[in-house]
Amino acid sequence: MYSIRVMLYAIYAPKTCISFRRNPLINQRQLATTRFRVSASLPGPDGVKVEYTPWLIVGLGNPGNKYHGTRHNVGFEMIDHISQAEGIGLNTIQSKALIGIGSIGEVPILLAKPQAYMNFSGESVGPLAAYYQVPLRHILLVYDEMSLPNGVLRIQPKGGHGHHTGVKSVIDHLDGCRQFPRLCIGIGNPPGTMDMRAFLLQKFSSLERQQVDAALEQGVDAVRNVVLHGFNSSTTKFNLEQKYKYHKV
Repeated sequence: MYSIRVMLYAIYAPKTCISFRRNPLINQRQLATTRFRVSASLPGPDGVKVEYTPWLIVGLGNPGNKYHGTRHNVGFEMIDHISQAEGIGLNTIQSKALIGIGSIGEVPILLAKPQAYMNFSGESVGPLAAYYQVPLRHILLVYDEMSLPNGVLRIQPKGGHGHHTGVKSVIDHLDGCRQFPRLCIGIGNPPGTMDMRAFLLQKFSSLERQQVDAALEQGVDAVRNVVLHGFNSSTTKFNLEQKYKYHKV
């Protein structure tokens, strides 16, 4: 496990290669065609330092006690679970987001919870990705998904916004790019004719809460696998198991 000081020093080191298309809301100098390298603090067995590309893991939600524990805030809860599991303190404000810097295994990660409201989440994600020069393929967005049953997870390498206002804001601030991973946490659909906004800002029933808590624990393992190994057969197996987790087949 690297110290925060070592990791910050490593993250800032520039190297050519990765680019973001220009966004007028972000300083052009930050968007130069660059790629950083992150070196381990100790050399490997062959004497050569091992290099890793950091991940930016962002949970979507609304700030404030009023929204704590609501369906729309499960993205925040996932970040809190990762923070606790990996011992990463969320103790810095940057780009309108509460962030923490640490690692999963030997891979550096930045955890972020945007502190603007859901509809403006991209105002944090875009600048953070540009500032730390994180490539799209390493921006993992975590958010609630009504198209999935409550407590069911799905992790995928890319996708659209599915009418999710927070995801749409992120895409807009990444200059329309959609090729970033996401972890969707199912919250189900509003019952009957219930207003969608009221449903999103509603807290879970006791049974739903149990399902979501279990899903958050499973989500930590899923995030670890993706950060350490990328999208592989384990990811496909995970998605399949999640799809049928409440059905006997």
